[in-house]
Amino acid sequence: MTETPNPNIIDADTLTGEMRPIRRMVVALGSNLGERFANLQGAVDALADTPDVWVTGVSPVYESDPVDCPPDAKSFLNAVVLADTTLSVHRLIDRALAIEDAFDRTRGAVKNAPRTLDVDLVVVGDRRSDTDELQLPHPRAHQRAFVLQPWLDLEPDAELLDRGPVAALVDAVGTSGLKLRDDLVLEFE
Repeated sequence: MTETPNPNIIDADTLTGEMRPIRRMVVALGSNLGERFANLQGAVDALADTPDVWVTGVSPVYESDPVDCPPDAKSFLNAVVLADTTLSVHRLIDRALAIEDAFDRTRGAVKNAPRTLDVDLVVVGDRRSDTDELQLPHPRAHQRAFVLQPWLDLEPDAELLDRGPVAALVDAVGTSGLKLRDDLVLEFE
């Protein structure tokens, strides 16, 4: 992993006095089992309730065809959350997994099986990681319209680390199988 924090944007740990950089993070949410919209709203609420995470934006909700899933998988609801954080990527991945567990996410032998909730770290500042536990930036985000389009809605000038402008990536992958759900609006405080 590499890290180049902006020395002009810092936060001091109130107990140790240690300075911690504030990083921008992009989190992709998805659900295709159970109360899909309630699952997404619960994930947004859980992220907003996380100490040292400040949610700054939530995308519109999209419905998407399942990608690389078993044939009987139902469509997903997807959204993207933007936040600032001083947490380490290891604490963030632990939190993402805990949020999934709180919504009864099960992991089995079938890859990309239907799930109540998926909480994926797409980028965390300029952090890079290539371990079994965490890959940053997310290795398939540049191929996923259900991540790119909601992110683009929030940040028209967004760039995916090592891949380029999100707008160009959306143009490259297209948006077939993706439907904006104006009737579903996620809220955050």
